[in-house]
Amino acid sequence: MKKFLIPLLALGAALSMQSALAADPAAGEALFKSKPCAACHSVDMKLVGPALKDVAAKYAGTEGAVELLAGRIKNGTEGNWGPMPMPANPVTDEEAKTLAEWVLSLK
Repeated sequence: MKKFLIPLLALGAALSMQSALAADPAAGEALFKSKPCAACHSVDMKLVGPALKDVAAKYAGTEGAVELLAGRIKNGTEGNWGPMPMPANPVTDEEAKTLAEWVLSLK
């Protein structure tokens, strides 16, 4: 019984932490800063890639925007904001979704 209880508790803790990340804008920003995203993106101004507020404005009200951006964050993309490609990022599916939700929340 103990063999199953400990992994089950660990899974529950991990899932609750992911929910907290998605619900907490500060957690989304912290995740952004902990990944390589900040090397090319800024919240307010264009660097190598577009300002994240510009991304949020472009996709505001777009159905499926979270999934679209999460896929682009995780797998990379090319040609959406000019000729510079965005490489794939070392994030999990949940982290990519959290980052996409946070970006889309920016005003």
